[in-house]
Amino acid sequence: MTPPLKTLVIGAGICGLSSAIWLRRAGHDVMLIDKDGPGAGASYGNAGLLAQWAMIPVNTPGIARTGLKYMLDPNEPLFMQWRYFPKLVPWLLKFMSNATDKGVRATVDGLMPLIADSVSQHEALTRGTAAAKWITNSDITYAYANRKAFDKDSYGWNLRRELGYIPELVEGPAVQEAEPMAGPNIQCLATLKGHGHILNPGAYCDALAQVLQEEGGTICQATVQDFDIRDGKVKAVITDRGTLPCDHAVVSAGIWSKELMTKLGLKVVMEAERGYHLHLKNPSQMPRNPMMLVKGKFGVNPMSSGLRCAGTVELGDHNAPLSNAPLELIRKNIKWAFPDLKYDEAEEWMGFRPSTPDSLPLVGEIGGTGVFAAFGHQHIGLTAGPKTGRWVADLITGKRPNVDLSPYDANRFG
Repeated sequence: MTPPLKTLVIGAGICGLSSAIWLRRAGHDVMLIDKDGPGAGASYGNAGLLAQWAMIPVNTPGIARTGLKYMLDPNEPLFMQWRYFPKLVPWLLKFMSNATDKGVRATVDGLMPLIADSVSQHEALTRGTAAAKWITNSDITYAYANRKAFDKDSYGWNLRRELGYIPELVEGPAVQEAEPMAGPNIQCLATLKGHGHILNPGAYCDALAQVLQEEGGTICQATVQDFDIRDGKVKAVITDRGTLPCDHAVVSAGIWSKELMTKLGLKVVMEAERGYHLHLKNPSQMPRNPMMLVKGKFGVNPMSSGLRCAGTVELGDHNAPLSNAPLELIRKNIKWAFPDLKYDEAEEWMGFRPSTPDSLPLVGEIGGTGVFAAFGHQHIGLTAGPKTGRWVADLITGKRPNVDLSPYDANRFG
């Protein structure tokens, strides 16, 4: 009998875990490699939302006019590490060039096949396993100060309506009947029905790691340093714990994937959107469903271990420590939105969203090397992880996914 192909998956976040599980189910000998262990990065600290509705990119028309204003105003949820700004310029120029209606629609067309069935993709990944208990169905509610603030977001809502995402609006005194946790500053709710969220992202990733091992995969804690490429094909992955032979490799290491790509001669245009969360322990109130607090641009998600308030954007160096200003803004907006909310303590966290200038991930083979990309998901890594993993497994096993993968071309940056 022919021995199973050896595939190494680099990065144990949701995309790497999903790729490893689907590859193992396809018969591969799979080892998952991560320097910290499963779910230690953005897959741990994200908002936990299965954001099937998050197809509208940040760089919509008009962002050039408002972006600088936001970065100069400490009360707006966009921050800049100015010392890093010169290094950001190439990414920013490409990012701004996509801030057109044509560019946005191209991004939307690319994201829809990836995220529109996220809940069912997570259910398929976990069906019959202990990891399934962390997935739950829910609605998602956008919370606005008033109808005027909702109307200001008409560009994005009009695009969603075209795709069948029709919000149910609640205004005035009915807001507090629909969502008792909402304070008087919130006077308009826009709810989308039939979505889902994760009750504990860190525990979910731990459970998926257990699924992989129970199904015959292995996990190695190591730092990847380079690839052994001979005759144009990957033969091994070189780590601080030795050289690991392989037939294929999957790079799913978030923002650190950019550095690994340089080992293959590929310069990926990707930067870190530094995201923050406050995880409130023993909160006195919980929302009926997850919310997006539009004023602060962060999600408010009821979890098994407390209330997570996660979001904001800080552009900067992914090697720099966390900043206080984004966390203070989240605190300020929590008080603005939920004045009666009390809690024992607030866990502070910062992580890195790997963001491309066209807001689309890289999924597919790097040249003909046998190294496959599965990274660059920006705000939708948790949402898109299971489907990304399924696509990567299909590509490696010779099955062509029934979808146009050209928007995610792993070689599109040169």
